[in-house]
Amino acid sequence: MKVVITGKGGQLAWELEQLAPKNCQIISVGVDELDVTNELLVAEFIANTKPDLVINGAAYTAVDQAETDSEAAYAVNELGTKYLANACKAANARMLHVSTDFVFDGTSTTPYQPDCIPNPINVYGASKLAGEIALQSILPEASVIVRTAWVYSVNGNNFVKSMLRLMHEKEKLGIIYDQVGTPTWAKGLAQWLWAIASKPEVIGTYHWTDAGVASWYDFAIAIQELAIEKCLLLKEISVLPIPTSAYPTPAKRPVFSVIDKSSAEEVAGIKMTHWRKQLSMMMDAL
Repeated sequence: MKVVITGKGGQLAWELEQLAPKNCQIISVGVDELDVTNELLVAEFIANTKPDLVINGAAYTAVDQAETDSEAAYAVNELGTKYLANACKAANARMLHVSTDFVFDGTSTTPYQPDCIPNPINVYGASKLAGEIALQSILPEASVIVRTAWVYSVNGNNFVKSMLRLMHEKEKLGIIYDQVGTPTWAKGLAQWLWAIASKPEVIGTYHWTDAGVASWYDFAIAIQELAIEKCLLLKEISVLPIPTSAYPTPAKRPVFSVIDKSSAEEVAGIKMTHWRKQLSMMMDAL
């Protein structure tokens, strides 16, 4: 199977490359090799490459910056997805597309199901939803959308690595306690995607994160505890819970981002692992 992975250099693309099955020919591309916002280039690249599958990890993910740079966010997240979908349709290729919990408004008190009605509250979420809609309209019988959240990896910039750096540099940190979701090790998401890659009969929208629930504060506390245990940090600092109101950002964030993964477990035939265990394994890798 020939597989094109977009978003090279990003957390997910890196993990996908590490876990690629032996029977797959991988072509990993970043913006330097393929600008997904260029319709002609995308069409030409996919036509020449002739992949069986495209895994789209390319995304504009600067949530706050998107509020003032919406044109760029929509160019990558909506148009890039649309162009890839059109190219896949022309090449008779399947497409797996990574989306986000930010398509929801965060007002639920129970985990969001894949068929819950989206209602994004920021430009990033709206642009990702626009990409989902484009893909579903173009390639409904040969595509999978997977929404995920709070992704981190040993590769790239993320909350875990930022916390480790700040906990090394600072004496005290304030971390938001009233936004709740689930951390996701990119390696686990990559494992799910590869499981789905071998199941062409699977189509539609699914959710995937690690198991369990946490606030950003809970996540930070676990990072510090595990880092000290594994000698990634030498001393404990004070980590204080603060409300969202004490840390205003340009983009609004969903208060509740827990998504239901049961259908994704079923179709892939793999079980989620609790986020704290995944975090521990990621830190071992670090």
